[in-house]
Amino acid sequence: MDHLWTPWRYAYVTGADQKSECIFCNAPKESDQQARIVHRGAHCYVILNTYPYTNGHVMVVPYAHLDELQQLPADAAHEMMALTQRMETVLRSLYRPDGINLGMNVGKAAGAGVAGHIHMHILPRWVADANFISVIGETRVLPEALEVTWERIRKEFVMGNF
Repeated sequence: MDHLWTPWRYAYVTGADQKSECIFCNAPKESDQQARIVHRGAHCYVILNTYPYTNGHVMVVPYAHLDELQQLPADAAHEMMALTQRMETVLRSLYRPDGINLGMNVGKAAGAGVAGHIHMHILPRWVADANFISVIGETRVLPEALEVTWERIRKEFVMGNF
C-alpha cells in the first residue's frame, strides 16, 4: 500500500486550526500574502481556499459578516458576481480547465464549512479529475503549492486584460 503524507492538513483534520473568530472577517486584517488574498475590492475580496479541491480554488468573500445571500446589499452582490466572472477568466487563462465549478453553500446543513459568513467558491475542473485517490482514498493530490498558486493568480488578475 502506498502512503501519501500531508502533515500540513493535520491542523484541519483535528480542528486545531479552528478559532472562535470568523476566518473571513480576520483574513483582510492580515497581509495579502499571509492571508492569500488575491484581490481586495470595495465590498468583497478574492482569497485562495486553504484546503482546495483543485489548484486554483478561490473564493469571493464579502467583507460584511452575513450568513444569508439575501442579506447582502446590492452593490456587494454585484461586485461578488463581477469578481466571480473575472476569476473565471483568470482561471481559464492560467489552468485551461475543461469546466468551472461555481458554488455557495448557505448554512451548515447545505455543507458550508464557514456557515456564518457567505462566500462564493470558484474552481477549475478537468474531465476525470475525480480519480480513485479522491473517490476511494478520500485524498486530493495537488501538484502546485499554495504560494505558487497565489502568485500566479494574483499576477494574472492584476495584469490580465479584462
